[in-house]
Amino acid sequence: MTPAETSAGAAAGATPTTPAESSAGAEARARIRAGFTGPTSGMAPGLVQANLIAVPADWAFDVLLFAQRNPKPCPVIDVLEPGRVESALAAGSDLRTDLPRYRVWEDGQLTAEVDDASSVFADHPDLVSFLIGCSFTFEADLARARIPIRHQEAGRNVPMYRTSTACRPAGRISGDMVVSLRPIPAAQVAEAVRITDRFPAVHGAPVHIGDPAALGIRDLDAPDFGDSPVIESGDVPVFWACGVTPQVAIAESAPPFALTHSPGRMFITDAPESDYRQ
Repeated sequence: MTPAETSAGAAAGATPTTPAESSAGAEARARIRAGFTGPTSGMAPGLVQANLIAVPADWAFDVLLFAQRNPKPCPVIDVLEPGRVESALAAGSDLRTDLPRYRVWEDGQLTAEVDDASSVFADHPDLVSFLIGCSFTFEADLARARIPIRHQEAGRNVPMYRTSTACRPAGRISGDMVVSLRPIPAAQVAEAVRITDRFPAVHGAPVHIGDPAALGIRDLDAPDFGDSPVIESGDVPVFWACGVTPQVAIAESAPPFALTHSPGRMFITDAPESDYRQ
């Protein structure tokens, strides 16, 4: 079963969202529509967050196949038909306005960042949008276990790094995996692994613990995306697969057009994290 099929099945049999949960998601999206442009880590805790990649319809199968072949960095939780902007995971949502910031790609080049993508969808009416599970989702469970989330504590975006690990190519799409970093106190690393392993639809357990050089990362203080990390004495670098991976693939594969989220600035759904916890 593909990640898309798994996620569709999970959504179909999902526990109904409570009024409080639905309200939290709607309030977060309303805040974003009103002009909030920052990272979404810590917003609407307990609800699933998602990365966005939208491509012309004739590239959609390549993206879906790439995600199916690389489920760790690209766990698909929703796919919208061409031109559709309301996700089944959030009634009344609008992908044109409900993310804090978007990236516009042309022929593999990042050409603009915008806070409203309405004109982009108007100019490209055949866009197929993919929502990919985000690790911000499981941060609420980490916090409940009293595991520190350093980027939240510092008011920063999560640090993200392009690795030397190549994803499995699919059709016209190829690229290296991106990872996010959360420094974890050594005594709590095992618990962090246990908690996040229960969330495969939002990247699941870490892909690497310890020496960043093993992933081809030369300097932790110089992330490719996001902000530099805060690492306390006794912390161990722990790396999770990241939904920014498709953006590296877009840059490498150069489709004529693509729209993505700006790293760290996610789509907040109404889906409770418990529906994606195993």
